[in-house]
Amino acid sequence: MSQSAAPDIKKGYLLLLITMLIWGSFTLMSRLGAKQDLTAWDITALRFATAFVVLMPIQLWRRELKFLLDKRILWLALLGGIGYSCAVYSGFSYAPAAHAAIWLNGFLPLATAISAWIVLKEPFGKNTWISLLFMAAGLSGMMAVMQYEGQFYLSIGDAFFVLGAALWGIYTVFLKRWMLPPWQAMAGVAIWTAIVYLPVYALFLPKKLAQASHMVMLEQGIFHGVFVVIIAMLTYIGAVERLGAFKTGSLLALAPFLAALAAVPLLNEPLNLAIGVGLLGMGIGALQPWRLWRQG
Repeated sequence: MSQSAAPDIKKGYLLLLITMLIWGSFTLMSRLGAKQDLTAWDITALRFATAFVVLMPIQLWRRELKFLLDKRILWLALLGGIGYSCAVYSGFSYAPAAHAAIWLNGFLPLATAISAWIVLKEPFGKNTWISLLFMAAGLSGMMAVMQYEGQFYLSIGDAFFVLGAALWGIYTVFLKRWMLPPWQAMAGVAIWTAIVYLPVYALFLPKKLAQASHMVMLEQGIFHGVFVVIIAMLTYIGAVERLGAFKTGSLLALAPFLAALAAVPLLNEPLNLAIGVGLLGMGIGALQPWRLWRQG
């Protein structure tokens, strides 16, 4: 490695660390929002209303609004904005944070691989099959332990997490297929989601914002609207540019699993043997450590 490249690599790891902290905190903040009696619809509204308030003046100042007329932006908003957010936040209303690490983040590689196979005609490679075997073993082991302990259950929250993973996988594949500029994809999805979702939320969806304090609304809005929608996406793209997609994606997969561990003291949600087995299998499958060993 040349001396000139070293600072860029260090910056890549710094951007990756920021992304990991935000994505890991996303799980905890979403579950906390559910415990604060906010509905999934409330958190989605706070997320994209805040992002809209921040991004729209920037786009007006930059005089860049024409790209919003691209139908592809609207489709991405329906998939990765409205669909994904509603599914995930609904999941956090019914299931603990550790379940999200398994069924949402752990299921993402499979959802993305299937979507790429259908949309981009990309076949499953050897590493993908190995990952799927580890994931299946982790999920099977988790269910077996829970069955042995008489605590086996699958809630509707887990189904919402699987749906969220599927929608994000489809979103990711179409984002790759259409090769839209990162800023336009991020800003367009946020703005269109707000335009489509907020009127529906205001007129038809159940809400509990009147029961929440201004501080709760402020912290949820800023975190989800600014940190998750805007900052995390930009730092993720910057890390990929400097470290490569594989290394960034592999290390970033640690974030939800660390969040499941943090949920034990912070949210008082127990991490039992069954969840631990599931996390282990899904973590190995997502990280693909054998590829790192080959590269080393």
